[in-house]
Amino acid sequence: MTMKLLLILSIFTVLTVAAADCGKKSTGTVKYKARLEIKGICFNYTISLLDPVDTLDINADWTDEMTNKSYSNVFSLGNPCDFPATIKQGDEFYFTIDTATKKDCAVCMAYYPKPSKALTIKVVDK
Repeated sequence: MTMKLLLILSIFTVLTVAAADCGKKSTGTVKYKARLEIKGICFNYTISLLDPVDTLDINADWTDEMTNKSYSNVFSLGNPCDFPATIKQGDEFYFTIDTATKKDCAVCMAYYPKPSKALTIKVVDK
């Protein structure tokens, strides 16, 4: 009888802690360091991850077909409406993965090559 009571009490404690965490936002958001490699026309941006991690789905290697320059650990910008205009080509910045609803905005359709894999990001302070 004591083992059953201990088991039930343990399960109840785990469920209570899990339920308490359910409505809270995570304060441990991961920040990544990146550089804007190519600021192509119409938000065809190529961004390189400066501290590569295996958890992000990015292009390990990619070559810009216009310049034949190769890049490592790159992705294209998945949310052009939210990217700060103050960041210039070559600038380094920090970001988190943005899980908010994607904003719609007008983006022209001119082409410039970009990596096939895209991330929706939010630029943050260091």
